Amino acid sequence: MKQNAGTIDRIIRIIIGAALLYYAWMSWGDAGSTLAWIAAIAGAVAVFTGLSGWCALYTIFGIKTCKTKE
Repeated sequence: MKQNAGTIDRIIRIIIGAALLYYAWMSWGDAGSTLAWIAAIAGAVAVFTGLSGWCALYTIFGIKTCKTKE
């Protein structure tokens, strides 16, 4: 897995992922548990891609937001 997400992209993903995980945690017992599951999964994926610096969709579409040495 080669890094394809830049620093600002990674920071935004971690913040959004943490917010989604927090929402999922706070709404776990409510009637909207399906939405909590979706938020938890999306948050976990966002945090993972933010920490690893690799995004599968970026690979598929050929997008790269990080600087590379030439």
